[in-house]
Amino acid sequence: MSLSRRGLLAAAGGVTAAGAVGAAGAVGAATPSPASAHSGRGRVRTGFDRLAADGYRQLSGERVGVVTNPTGITSDVRHIVDVMHPDDRVNLVAVFGPEHGFRGTAQAGGSEGRYDDPATGLPVYDTYLKSGQPLADIFTASGVQTIVFDIQDAAARFYTYIWTLYDCMQAATLAGKRLVVLDRPNPVTGRAALGPVLNKAFASFVGREPIAQAHGMTVTELALLFNGEFLTRPVELETVRMSGWRRSEFFDETGLPWVPPSPNMPTPDTALVYSGTCLFEGTNLSEGRGTTRPFELLGAEGIDRRWAQAANALDLPGVHFREAYFAPTFSKFQGKTVGGVQLHVHDRESYDPVRTGIALLVTAKRTWSGFAWRPDNWIDKLTGSTKVRTMIDAGAGTDEVVGSWRDELAAFRAVRKRYLRY
Repeated sequence: MSLSRRGLLAAAGGVTAAGAVGAAGAVGAATPSPASAHSGRGRVRTGFDRLAADGYRQLSGERVGVVTNPTGITSDVRHIVDVMHPDDRVNLVAVFGPEHGFRGTAQAGGSEGRYDDPATGLPVYDTYLKSGQPLADIFTASGVQTIVFDIQDAAARFYTYIWTLYDCMQAATLAGKRLVVLDRPNPVTGRAALGPVLNKAFASFVGREPIAQAHGMTVTELALLFNGEFLTRPVELETVRMSGWRRSEFFDETGLPWVPPSPNMPTPDTALVYSGTCLFEGTNLSEGRGTTRPFELLGAEGIDRRWAQAANALDLPGVHFREAYFAPTFSKFQGKTVGGVQLHVHDRESYDPVRTGIALLVTAKRTWSGFAWRPDNWIDKLTGSTKVRTMIDAGAGTDEVVGSWRDELAAFRAVRKRYLRY
């Protein structure tokens, strides 16, 4: 595992000289505003809530650009761009949209392009699939001095927003810009890292660096990890922590409103299974896109009850499998009725999404003669190496496949521990 040990972030002190890393939680505590207590219990306050409560002190005197999408909201579901734009305490001059776009109108693998936002008149720049000097040039052309990142993550290595963050960190360094990362909860808790660790030979936009498939971190913790372990030239970074969040909490325990981070991530339940069942993107089975339960419904033409029976026979912790039939409205098998399974997580405390995903791959291959990997071996990009694919093809069972990444996961967990801030 090729992680450096520079240890730049060993202390949680204040912002240091240019190029060094500011501490998570630099914003001081403040009395919650009515907006921050509006939804649910209102106990968890996001990084933006704390930034605003502190009068945008970290952004004072700077021309600011924001990397965000529809999840960048306050506790009373106003978008942060709409909140900051008319506020004289912050000079917001640009917005940067990731995959799916700033306002979230694009499907998977798409973005909104360059346009002026009708609501604010602000220029919106497209960051999707842009990195390095081309992205640095966009930052330079926008005229910003400080870039703010505020997007809700879904807790899996192959969810692209964390790599948009990574690319923005690299580009900000090239452009001489400062980066402020605002934190939001890991929706499936931050208790543990799970799954295989990326082999750098398989790096792509669904995994730039060697982290675990389910990383168990928040976006500010990942930013600190990226800066301390992976970036040759660390960015001038400041992170703004949440208050009130505990690592053991699922999203529905935070009191915060859920906004789908992408069109196929409709609920926190989707995020709960996603780090395992997204692996079916690498097969010829539907991963449930085009249904109301993406990543919870899986199937293909010709699959029958035997798959659900085989999966249930494994007695996996926390989950049952229901024989299911569905007709996707788009994506794989559009308009066709397919058979498969629906996951029903009945005990999320014991549920292991990555082990479950592997078990479903193993049992699908054993019970359906039509099973095949995508011809481009996309599964290798998702799992981070050839190991999962080749082991399953060789007849390995779930325990054998899961056991194959024990050492690399232990090494990642040791590094990860240094960057946890909650």
